[in-house]
Amino acid sequence: MLDRDKGNDSLNIMRLAGKFNFFDRLRFRQRRSTPWNVADIQYLLDSADMSLARVLDVQDLSTSGGKIILFLEINGEQLSHRQKVEKKIRLILGPHIPPHQLQIIMTAHRAEPASPKQEIPWGIRNVKKIIAIASGKGGVGKSTTAVNLSVALAQSGQKVGLLDCDIYGPSIPRMMGINRRPEISPDKKMIPPVAHNVKLMSMGFLVPENSANIWRGPMVMGAVTQMLGEVDWGDLDILIVDMPPGTGDAQLTLAQRAPLAGAIIVSTPQDIALIDARKAVAMFQKVNVPILGIIENMSYFECPHCHEHTHIFAHGGARAEAEKLGVEFLGEIPLDIKIRENSDAGRPLATPFDAIAQSVLQSVLESA
Repeated sequence: MLDRDKGNDSLNIMRLAGKFNFFDRLRFRQRRSTPWNVADIQYLLDSADMSLARVLDVQDLSTSGGKIILFLEINGEQLSHRQKVEKKIRLILGPHIPPHQLQIIMTAHRAEPASPKQEIPWGIRNVKKIIAIASGKGGVGKSTTAVNLSVALAQSGQKVGLLDCDIYGPSIPRMMGINRRPEISPDKKMIPPVAHNVKLMSMGFLVPENSANIWRGPMVMGAVTQMLGEVDWGDLDILIVDMPPGTGDAQLTLAQRAPLAGAIIVSTPQDIALIDARKAVAMFQKVNVPILGIIENMSYFECPHCHEHTHIFAHGGARAEAEKLGVEFLGEIPLDIKIRENSDAGRPLATPFDAIAQSVLQSVLESA
């Protein structure tokens, strides 16, 4: 009976492939009344063109704003043919998912060898300075620093962009008070949304806020490369990059793919955080990225009533570490409830970061 159902394209494709059982076919017969999932998309692609099975895997699927977002992992050898592969995928899925409802994000299955003379990715060709905001561990306020520093630089008259490379925990959309999908230009580049006079790009714009990105290292590297090269950043004075915690694939990919003007390390004052801050400094030094300085976040708590300072996480550790490592100490940021409240509300409180912004600006101008 299934073979007589000429109106069901999905079934016809699987019948020709001759590789799926009754339950696979039944799943596709019910497709119009059930949501798409990763297995269904993979079945449909493999059955239509077995050559695709050898070069890509469907890693994740999410829905947002009536659109279906596919995350595909492609063999590194096929990166140069990415547009052809995407066109083939769209032709296969077209009868089932309207083109305007489908977005495809491809990441590399195998990283291409790094070269010291790699061409600058298209998207950042008109960016004057790129600065990484990094930390050796999570929970020290790195993203808060990246957001407020970006807004402070924009308020000083700079043309600023903020790239959220924290793939596993993208918080920039919430902290900047904006969560809409980027528009797509006629040449298929993503146009970054703007908030507080800062251009933004984050995985948080592409996947639902409560969705977990369970990605392997090569996929993270591919996503970082794509957000550098396939986003139309336009003319920028400074692009701030909020890195994920640690010293792994994303940091190395950024150092290899983008001409970094320098890195800023964020740490809290206590010894346990400074141990990992040293590792972050060492990592960037190994890949020849200048360290612009260290920021001590949550340096002290000022009582709103008596204005006495309490050193909850100790005090002065980052300054001492900067002196020991021979790098600049950029300043202290207090543990301030106003910073937390404004960050949660999407209204960055940039004022406490003004002095640090000016120090950073002076450093990158001097290195020009």
